[in-house]
Amino acid sequence: MLETLFGSKNMERVLQFILANGEGYAKEIADFYNSSLDPIQKQLEKMELAGILVSKKVGRTRLFMFNPRYAFLNELKALLEKARTYYSPEEIERLMMRRKRPRRAGKPL
Repeated sequence: MLETLFGSKNMERVLQFILANGEGYAKEIADFYNSSLDPIQKQLEKMELAGILVSKKVGRTRLFMFNPRYAFLNELKALLEKARTYYSPEEIERLMMRRKRPRRAGKPL
């Protein structure tokens, strides 16, 4: 929906994912959207250089989140939330219902 404004569908996807989950890494976002990894990594890097996102290393993984010092953070989040209201209910549910808890040891799949 916002791809013409942001210049890329992947830019909107990355921002929506991070807004819904608070943080994310490139492979996780690419897998969530069944997208290739390279364009997601490029968008994350571009937004980090622009100051929209910040990253931290957790082990060997770079975890990205919104930069709390970004001047237009509240406006950006409001725009993304407004755009999300126009998504299909299935897409909204899929985006919002992410489980990240670890599985119990020995539990069958």
